[in-house]
Amino acid sequence: MSETKRTMIGSVISLSGDKSRVALIQRTVKHNLVGKIIKRSSKIRFHDEENISKLGDKVKIKETRPISKTKSWELVEIMKTSQGELG
Repeated sequence: MSETKRTMIGSVISLSGDKSRVALIQRTVKHNLVGKIIKRSSKIRFHDEENISKLGDKVKIKETRPISKTKSWELVEIMKTSQGELG
């Protein structure tokens, strides 16, 4: 029974400790009553095993088993570095 994990894309806003980072996830939603498009954001703590992500990097993270009290996401890839495109 293969379960697909949720993935999200965000930017690194904090290097909160060894092997830990915080990503800001931004999304747009439609307001239920008014119908206006509004921005919503979430801060998600994730695990970075090699400490390779830096401030401002655009990263892809996926849901995983709980690693600590606040971390249940891990780094999949760095999509764009803060200096420019990766590749």
